[in-house]
Amino acid sequence: MRPPGSPSQLEQRRFEAVALFGKGFGTVDVAEKLGVERRSVRRWKAAYRKRGKPGLKAKPAPGRPSRLDRGKKRRLEKYLLRGAGAAGFPTELWTCPRICQLIHRKFNLRYHPRYLPRLLRSLGWSPQRPERRARQRNERAIQLWIKKEWIRIKKKPEN
Repeated sequence: MRPPGSPSQLEQRRFEAVALFGKGFGTVDVAEKLGVERRSVRRWKAAYRKRGKPGLKAKPAPGRPSRLDRGKKRRLEKYLLRGAGAAGFPTELWTCPRICQLIHRKFNLRYHPRYLPRLLRSLGWSPQRPERRARQRNERAIQLWIKKEWIRIKKKPEN
C-alpha cells in the first residue's frame, strides 16, 4: 500500500533518509526516526548507491490522469456544496449516479458511479449514508420522553 503524502513529500523523506545515513545513522535508526519500515530504508539506500539522487526522485503515479483538472474539480465541489436540489434533483440527497449526471451535464464527461467514491475522496469528501427516520417522527416528543419517561424508568429504587 502506498504511504500517505504527496509524491514530493515522499521524495523529501527519502532524501532525508540519505542525509541521515551521511551523518552516520544506521538503517534501524533512520527507519525509527522517519517512522517507516526498515525494508523501505534499505531499498532507498540501495537505490541511492546505484543511481544517486535521481534514484530517489518521485515517479509519476501510474494510471490514467483524471479527466477533471483542478479548476473543474473546484467547480464540481461548488456545485456539490449548493446541494442536489439546486442541481435540479427532487431531494437533497447526493448519490453517485446523481453526481455522474451532474458531471455529464456540467463538463460533458462520463464517469462510472463506482469510480465516484475515489473522486470524492480526492476532493476531501467521503461517501455518507443518510439516517433512516420515519417521516412522522416528532423530535420534540422524543426529547420530552427521554427527559421525563426514560429518567423515571431508568432510575434505580433507593435502598
